[in-house]
Amino acid sequence: MEHQPGCAQGIDQHEHGTKGQNTEDRPIQGEHNEDCPARHIVTIRMHSGLAGDMFLAGLLRLTGQTAEALNEKLTAIMPELAGSVRLERKQVAHVGGWTAKVSLPPQHTHRSLADVRAIIQASGLSQAGKSLALRAFTLLAEAEAKVHGLEPEEVHFHEVGALDSILDTCLSCELYAQLAPARLVASPLPVADGSIACAHGVIPLPAPAVLEMLEGIPVRPFAAVGETVTPTALALLRALGADFGPWPSMRVQRQALVYGSREFPGVPNGALFALGSPMSG
Repeated sequence: MEHQPGCAQGIDQHEHGTKGQNTEDRPIQGEHNEDCPARHIVTIRMHSGLAGDMFLAGLLRLTGQTAEALNEKLTAIMPELAGSVRLERKQVAHVGGWTAKVSLPPQHTHRSLADVRAIIQASGLSQAGKSLALRAFTLLAEAEAKVHGLEPEEVHFHEVGALDSILDTCLSCELYAQLAPARLVASPLPVADGSIACAHGVIPLPAPAVLEMLEGIPVRPFAAVGETVTPTALALLRALGADFGPWPSMRVQRQALVYGSREFPGVPNGALFALGSPMSG
């Protein structure tokens, strides 16, 4: 998907509501001049993989959201999501990073693509955020349809149709649309063997929908067992038009090490997010 030129938008206050005290917590703004700011590059370096909550944590750090701005975006998706996300510090192997804590009531609703599309269309997200979120869920529906021999409109989402996946996807797309980078560069995906229990029973890893979406994506072996890349995370990477390769040439302006809910023993954990301006040569 081609991204239209845009500028990072944000609020002049940092996370605690005061001005000018911490440049790390201020939203990234364009450079050079107000009329034509430089467009940024975002890179994601996945050590132990990527999940929807990790994607969300990384983009929350890169955009420097205040609690007020975050709740405005959550309410825009669905009013019942207000106050459901907190960005918190977390340590793994004594190394500090960030994690997104999502608190939602349990649901057993199975939503179709039409159901999710209606939620997105009725939301108060920006048009760019809506388009990206619709693209992510359409990719998921297409992958699930191929796995189960159905048409995309016949697919009923289980795990990825739950409120937390809708939140992760829609909020991540809105934050990415706010940044409007020129390019997203991701490292090859770490992939491991193993199995996972889901609505269909115990299935091998990578999960079938992930396996379907992996076509054309660079992967590398991961020295642990378990799910490293979730369907939500991979659909987001594809919907946002990620390139895959080494670190891009860039001047880093903001960075974050983020962790998910799962830790893998004996290997590097987490994913690095960085935002910066492009460098020539």
